[in-house]
Parts: sequence; structure tokens; C-alpha cells
Amino acid sequence: MSQYQAPLTDMQFNLFDVWQAPKFWQQQVALKEQLDQDTAAAILEEAAKITSELIAPQAKLADEQGVQLENGLVTTPEHYKSCYQQLCDGGWTGLAGDVEFGGMGMPKTLASLYEEMMCSADIAFSLYSGLTAGACVALNQHADQTTKALYLPKLYSGEWSGTMCLTEAHAGSDLGIMRTQAVPMQDGSYRISGSKIFITAGEHDLTSNIIHLVLAKLPDAPAGSRGISLFLVPKFMVDAQGNPGSRNAVTCGSVEHKMGIHASASCVMNFDGAIGYLIGEANKGLACMFTMMNYERLAMGSQGLGAAERAYQNALSYAKDRLQGRTTGKDANKADPILGHADVRRMLLNIKAINEAGRSFSVYVAQQLDQAKFAGDQKAEARANLLTPVTKAFMTDRGLDACITAQQVFGGHGYIQEWGMEQLVRDVRIAQIYEGTNGIQALDFAVRKVAADGGVALKELLSEIESALAIAPQAELAALLGQYQQLLTELLAKAAQDALLLPAIACDLLDLTGYLLYGYMWHQNLLALDTAKHSPEFIAAKRKTARFYFERILPKAQGLISLLRQPVAVISEFEEGLF
Repeated sequence: MSQYQAPLTDMQFNLFDVWQAPKFWQQQVALKEQLDQDTAAAILEEAAKITSELIAPQAKLADEQGVQLENGLVTTPEHYKSCYQQLCDGGWTGLAGDVEFGGMGMPKTLASLYEEMMCSADIAFSLYSGLTAGACVALNQHADQTTKALYLPKLYSGEWSGTMCLTEAHAGSDLGIMRTQAVPMQDGSYRISGSKIFITAGEHDLTSNIIHLVLAKLPDAPAGSRGISLFLVPKFMVDAQGNPGSRNAVTCGSVEHKMGIHASASCVMNFDGAIGYLIGEANKGLACMFTMMNYERLAMGSQGLGAAERAYQNALSYAKDRLQGRTTGKDANKADPILGHADVRRMLLNIKAINEAGRSFSVYVAQQLDQAKFAGDQKAEARANLLTPVTKAFMTDRGLDACITAQQVFGGHGYIQEWGMEQLVRDVRIAQIYEGTNGIQALDFAVRKVAADGGVALKELLSEIESALAIAPQAELAALLGQYQQLLTELLAKAAQDALLLPAIACDLLDLTGYLLYGYMWHQNLLALDTAKHSPEFIAAKRKTARFYFERILPKAQGLISLLRQPVAVISEFEEGLF
């Protein structure tokens, strides 16, 4: 059976030693009175306890029970109710929420590590509170004060939950052709009619109300994505005091039968003249919704890392216990643990090196968000925007790789349900797909994030890496950085003449960027070890894992550089009839 223990030592190392988050916290009025290193460590320890001891042991049971739809009502696995209530009682549902409306006000650097733990424990369960957190971010940024005061306190408390209703069956990711309509009424409300699919936590039995954020078009809306508005549609209508009343005209038509995350209620939601309220400006709803979507894209990175961490822990445990083959040569009649085999070590080190770099990267991106939120740092905000698609795509791609590799360590047992590896593979697979497929993320990165500003934001990040290397040289990373900078100049020049180029190479460019940035993460890890107060074993493992990354993983970037310099015309010139 799959087990999990939160990697607290590595989490604290990244938060306190590598990125030195407490120094920033103490400089911010909104944080310094309520958060220091000891408090943060205590929060992480409590999060580790609830995820490792309460949620993680029941993830297999949740997968087996799944969700059930009967008479329009969706029921979740029975233990989810008590687990969810404990999250609410502990304030976890409002961990990073605005203190003005009852949230705990914690920074994203701390919240991101909690999110990783939740995803390691049970991805399906994490989605109920995770979608609510994203909905709160959107409402807090775009709703008026009255709406925020009415809805945010009960969303932060976990009494209510939130959803994101974008996708329609005929449209997929092409939101501009959606058909859901919003008709204005004399009282200032709107009547929302349409059907949305793949709505995570669209209907369930964990909260007394569900607040849907729905994209729809007004009757006179401009064509395409410029004509999309955002509406708040409650499952139960709410009076001025926040008391739920009559049922709104929104129902669950069916639940999706999925490859994984069986205990997450992925619903078809039907809006039949449901009462809704405009959030933000008319016809500018897509920008409002992207506030939530970008939050969830970062959470997808946590899903990839969370599943990979649990997969690694179980594969390592199995490799230590499983006796097969002889690696010591001492006794031909006695098998040795498979951890002694070079290929098993290779697999485990691949997972370990990517996971630990991914954890550093997750905290680094979260730190940019904190600097933007608490200190108004516009460069940090631009960097977070630049790295959001990398977080979503690279971390989930590597997360699936890690789970499949860990499954391989188990051999035939990895294919058997009892060991839990096949569930991790199934559960993490969706992270590459939802919130915009990874191909869409790569296109966003290459075209909208890099080419759109002539590479300015990316070049500033590359300069940061260059400055770090000037302080502490690292040969392999320095060589790759120089190659990357030259390649970027070449690609931007070519892209100005060839509109096909960036869409054709986007995924490879994002992967190359990910490997470079993970190298930077390891560089910063090594630098932090010089002053970190950790055990000799922890420090030795870090140094050798970094060496593995630079010697055995980073060279993969050379193949990507060669690939990115190849012509792409064959992609467009391949006639449809030849497929």
C-alpha cells in the first residue's frame, strides 16, 4: 500500500535557507507581526501531520469508492466529510486568504508547500479546497466590496466551496466560441443559460453551498473572446446576511467517468436561467477568470510534484526491501536488494534530482508572487507571469515521468493496484491536460510571454542566473546559459520572419527552459548548503544529487538545442491526406 511522509527537512531548507523567505516576511507590514521562521515551521509541521496521517492513508479507498450521482446529488467518499471538516477547523481552507474577510493571510511561499503536501496525500481530495482558493483569488481581485464581504468569509472558512466553469463540449479550450448566454434583468442580476463540462467539484456533499464562477456572453457581446463576461452563480441563493435560501436553477447533469482522480467530482453543469451576478466589467470576464486560472495552473505544478514525491518515497522503500539479483557477489544463493542495481539507482536519482529542483522552483515562483502582492514589485509580477506556463507544463510533464519511472522500479508489482503506483500514474495524468493542455502552455510561453516583449522578461531572468554564476561558478550551467542566450537571439530573429516557427518549437523551448531553470535551482541549493545548519547526511545527499543533475540530466538540454535549430517547414508542408 502506498504511504507518504511530508519531506519537511527539504521544504524547510528551501523556504528558509535557499530563498530565505523569513527575511522578506519581516520587511512587510502585513506579515511581520504574524509570521516568522518558527511559526512557519510549526505550520508546515501541522500540515505534514494532517496530510501524512489523516488524508494520505485513505487515498486508495477514495479511489475505489469514487463519487456517485443519484437524483442530481453527488456523494463523495464517506471519509472525505470528516477530513474536509478537519481542514476547515484548522483554517487550512483560508490559509492564504485575505485577513479582511477571515483568511489567514499567509504568503504563497508557505501555501505552495502545503499544496504540495495535499497533492501527495490525495490529488482528488485536494481539488475541492484548491478550486475554492482559486475562486477566492478571482473574487478578491475583481468583485466589488459588497460581493467580497458576502461570499469570501464563508469560502475561506470552507463552509462554502467554489468552482470555475469555462469549458463547453463543442468548444474545448476555444472559449471564444462558447454558447452560454447571460440575459440582463431589471434588478441588476442576469439569467445564465448553457452547459459546461469538466467542472471540478461542480456538485458534491462537502459544503452547504457551491459558488460557481461562470463565463458567459451578453446578448450584445462582441464576437470571440472579447465578448466574454464573468458571473457569480450560487447553487443556493444568498440573502444580504449570507444565509442560503432557495435552490438556483443550476444542476449536475452527469459526472465524468475518468482515468484517474475518481474521487474528484468532475461534472457536467447545466444552467437553466440560473440567477447570476456580474463580476468585474462586462465583456472583460476572460481577464478576470485568468486570475483564477493562473492560480490553478500553479497548483497543477504542485500536483505533478506532489504525485512524484509520493511515488519516489514508495519506490525507494520498495527498492530497499525487494530482494532480486546479486550486486555484492558475496553469496550466489542469496539475493540482494534491488537498490544495488545501477539501473534502479539511475531511476531513483532521476526522480530525486527532478523533484528537489521542482520544489525549489515552486517556492521561487511563489516568492515572485509574494513580492508582487506584498511589496508591489512589478518585475516580480512579470516574472511570475513568465514562469506560470513553465510551472504548469514542465512540472506536470516531469511529474508523470517520475510516477511512471517509480512504477518501473516496482516491476510487475507496479502494475498491480495494491501497491498504489498505478493510481499515482492515473491521477497525475490529468495535470498535463486541464487548465490548458501543456501544448497550450508552451504556446503561451513562447508567443505571449517571450516573443511578445522581445524576450525582455526572460532576459532579465537569464541575467539573474548570470549574476549568481559570477558569485559561485558552475561550469555545466554556465555553458548551457551561454548557449541558451545565443539560441534565444536566433529564435526571436527567425520568428519575426516566420510565423510558424514558435508554435512549432514551443514545447521544446519550454522543456529547454525548464532544464536550465532546474539547473539554476540546484546551483542555489548548493550555495545555500555553505551556511545551512542541517545534518551531514542531508548535506552530502544534496551535493551528490546536484552532481547527478549536472552530469546525468542537464546534458539532455544539448539535444533540445540541436532540435530547436532544425527547420520546421515539414510540419506545415505535410499534406492532410498523408496523415
